[in-house]
Amino acid sequence: MRVLLIGANGYIGRFVAERLLADPAVQLTTLGRGDDADVRFDLASGSPGALTRFIDAVHPGVVVNCAGATRGGARDLTRHNTVAVATVCEALRRSGCGARLVQVGCSAEYGPSQPGSSTAEDAVPRPGGPYGVSKLAATELVLGSGLDAVVLRVFSPAGPGTPAGSPLGRLAEAMRRAMQSGDGELRLGGLGAQRDFIDVRDVARAVHAASLSAAQGVINIGSGRAVRLRDAAATLARVAGYGGALHELDGPPGGLRPAIGHPRTESAGHRVDALGHHRADALGHHRPEPLGHRGERADAEHAVPVAYPYPDGCGSWQQADVRTARDRLGWRPRIALEESLADIWMEAACRI
Repeated sequence: MRVLLIGANGYIGRFVAERLLADPAVQLTTLGRGDDADVRFDLASGSPGALTRFIDAVHPGVVVNCAGATRGGARDLTRHNTVAVATVCEALRRSGCGARLVQVGCSAEYGPSQPGSSTAEDAVPRPGGPYGVSKLAATELVLGSGLDAVVLRVFSPAGPGTPAGSPLGRLAEAMRRAMQSGDGELRLGGLGAQRDFIDVRDVARAVHAASLSAAQGVINIGSGRAVRLRDAAATLARVAGYGGALHELDGPPGGLRPAIGHPRTESAGHRVDALGHHRADALGHHRPEPLGHRGERADAEHAVPVAYPYPDGCGSWQQADVRTARDRLGWRPRIALEESLADIWMEAACRI
């Protein structure tokens, strides 16, 4: 089976490439902007006609699109997430190869969900930000293209390669800095959100399964279990061996939440904010907090608790209904969140 993989250098794309290369029945060709791609092409600026010529030359049976942008303004997100997918769809319609399209979507397309609920594929999407809007528009283009196509709506990916700017990446980096400097307290913000974390290697398995299947439409890829980010932080502290206390900044009115996990290590005698002197929380939100002597934070009783949303426009809760992936792809998640967090920590701990 010939597979054309778009976005092989991205967070998810790297693991999809590894998974496909491990299948001796797959002949893989990569397409992207980098010099290491087999075919150099920029989806955001290239024409459908030019892409059609590349597709006809490769003549794949499956095209997997992992490319896209997660950051930037609405214009950039639209260009990389929506216009790019329109180019892929039009090129495949013009091509004579009849390739199947596997599009990697995201749970931000759904937007906020009712706490306690599991979101199924028939839920009405209500994205809460430009990223989700751009990805939802791409999904609609794929579904309306008339192609043999499936869209995998991936929930919150985790594991090796997690970007340092992501919520879990920021948690790991904040903990690394605290341990490196011997700080016995780590103050974190934005930990109230609950998300369905799925290991990126399980996502790659789902892409592989979708490539081999005849399933069409939208299929959720998640663990089926929402985890509060503060619980993920406590697990990360355990796998990292961090003996300090984790204090949450976005508590209820009247003060901070109690410490998470271990009690304060008095011998260290220090406190550290999540991102050093910028006074940003672990999710990158800058906040005007009172400062104490010599520019340090004021004591906990003087801090102003402010709740910040998880930065994906999905509110306080997301949990996937993954029965469709089980029934139509024969796929189930295999890797537990603790293993994903251990791999995130391993990479963070190796940074200098």
